[in-house]
Amino acid sequence: MSYTGPDFDPPQPEHEHSGRSGRSGRPRRWPAVAGVALVSGALLGWLVYEATASSDSPSGGTAAASASSGSPSASGAGKSPHSSRSAVPSAPAASSSASAGDDGKGAGSGGPAASGPLKGKVVVIDPGHNPGNFQHTAEINRQVDIGTNRKECDTTGTSTNAGYTEARFTLDVAHRLRTLLEQQGATVKLTHDNGSPAWGPCVDERARIGNEAHADAAISLHADGSAPGNRGFHVILPAAVHSGSADTRPIAAASKKLGTMIAGNFVRVTDEPPSNYLGGGTGLVTREDLGGLNLSTVPKVFIECGNMRDSTDAARLTSGDWRQKAAEGISEGIVSFLRES
Repeated sequence: MSYTGPDFDPPQPEHEHSGRSGRSGRPRRWPAVAGVALVSGALLGWLVYEATASSDSPSGGTAAASASSGSPSASGAGKSPHSSRSAVPSAPAASSSASAGDDGKGAGSGGPAASGPLKGKVVVIDPGHNPGNFQHTAEINRQVDIGTNRKECDTTGTSTNAGYTEARFTLDVAHRLRTLLEQQGATVKLTHDNGSPAWGPCVDERARIGNEAHADAAISLHADGSAPGNRGFHVILPAAVHSGSADTRPIAAASKKLGTMIAGNFVRVTDEPPSNYLGGGTGLVTREDLGGLNLSTVPKVFIECGNMRDSTDAARLTSGDWRQKAAEGISEGIVSFLRES
């Protein structure tokens, strides 16, 4: 999700290494004791991953996004997450009837929640961007209040070099994730779905949807657009922001717990490594410049599932089988969090 827009920095020239750390600079470091306690299990799992995984030789190219032409190509910088089964105890995996096909066909009912361990729990899934944003550049460029300042309503997102868009990816994973959580009994709401609304919603509205649903957990799904060679996923946590209309202090600790559990399960299920360009190998990054987090009053995180501009990550992100694994890893993290909440 790197590109010029509400929650991100402008794209860098192709010859430069442009990490997605954002305007706030380097990712914040956790306090020593809390950080060690939260990430030690995940780092142990990552060491296991490093010892067993085959070596990858990431490569790839870049292409500038051109919203004005309506052509979904990518540009920009990057994002970062965390590891392992031992990071947090994971709930039993939910079996999935989701199709491995694209765009969630057959992968999400959106119907009433089934009986299960998450009965009574509400989860809001926010698929990053919207396939229709390319046709509504004036609307998505409108400035909105993100608590700490003002930014664009939304952006077009990034894409692989072959043109597989982030908006298409996030909606597909959202459908798969919805199915898995509904099978556990949760009530699941998406911020947008299947072209409704036709663009957006704006980042402030995405946060409001989760707040008004009184969600027990909310997650915004993304894929990064960093430089080729930058690999891996990361989970973005809200900083303890208290400025303007933003006050994340009541949800910062719970969001960190949610993000840690998602990251640990994601690396275990998908074998996607934590980001090698953000987060110091933890797969966790804390930011205070994202409206979708700043305005949330419920536990919420973003996940960058991989880098679309790297050929190794792109091969995974464009695979229906891998996207199913991504949904499963995220689901197991959310289930673990909700069971302990």
